[in-house]
Amino acid sequence: MKADIQEPVAISNPDLEAAYQATKSALSQRRCLILLGDCRVEYQGRARSVLEPGERIVLVKADGAVLVHRPTGGEPVNWQPSGCVFRTTLSEGALVLEAVRRSPVESLVIHFTEVRVLVAAKLVDAGSFSLHVSEKELQMAVLSEPRLLLPDLKPIAYEKKVEPGFIDVYGLDSKNRLVVAELKRVRAGKAAVLQLARYVEEVRSSTPMEVRGILAAPKIARGTQRMLATLGLEFIPIDLEKCARFIVSGRDKKMVEFLK
Repeated sequence: MKADIQEPVAISNPDLEAAYQATKSALSQRRCLILLGDCRVEYQGRARSVLEPGERIVLVKADGAVLVHRPTGGEPVNWQPSGCVFRTTLSEGALVLEAVRRSPVESLVIHFTEVRVLVAAKLVDAGSFSLHVSEKELQMAVLSEPRLLLPDLKPIAYEKKVEPGFIDVYGLDSKNRLVVAELKRVRAGKAAVLQLARYVEEVRSSTPMEVRGILAAPKIARGTQRMLATLGLEFIPIDLEKCARFIVSGRDKKMVEFLK
C-alpha cells in the first residue's frame, strides 16, 4: 500500500510495509513526520553512540532536521540538524530510517520494530516570534550565570547606587578590572551609552582601579558603536533566549545566595 500524503495523514498501528510507504512519501514531499514506536538508534560521526530499544517519539522536520525524544524530558536524546539526506528501507523485520549529514559526515540510523502512530503533514508557519524578558529578569539571569555577559565576570553587587543612578551589574573580571555593566533588553542607543558613561565616570573618580564599562543589549543602534569607542566603552551582544531559559528553568539563584 502506498500512502497518499498530499493531505495530513494519521495512521494508527500500521504494519511495517505501510509505515515504510508512508515514510517514503512524506520525506519525498518534505512533510513533517512524526513516528511513535519501538526503536533502536545508532549515531556515527564525531563520536559514536547506541540507544538500545525503547518506545520513542521521532520527529522529522520539513528542513531535514531529526529529533529523537524519550517519553519524558524536554531535550532530544539524539538529533541531527537541518539539511539531512534520508534513506528509508525495510530490513530484517524493521523499518530503517537513516539521516545523513554531509558536512561534517554524520549519520543517525533509527530501526523501528513497531510503529504505533505515524503522522505526516505539510505545515505552514509564518508567525513572528517575540521574546518578552524584562530588564530585571535579564539582570537576574546574568547574576545567576555571569558567562551570559562575560566568561570571566565575578559579580560583587547589583543595583549599586552611584550619583547618576544605579549600576545594573558591578563586578570584577580576570584582570582585576572593575566592570560596570548597563543592561538593555531592547536595541540600545546613544542615550544608553551616555547613561553608562556617567556611571563609569563616577566610579573612576572614586577608585584607583581600572574600570571597564560595558553596554549589553541584543543589538545597538546605528552610530552607537563609534560613540562607545570614542568614550572607551564596550558593547557586548546578549542572547535573550539564553537568558530566558535560565529564568524559565528556575536555575536563577537568589541574589543574597549568589553574592555571599
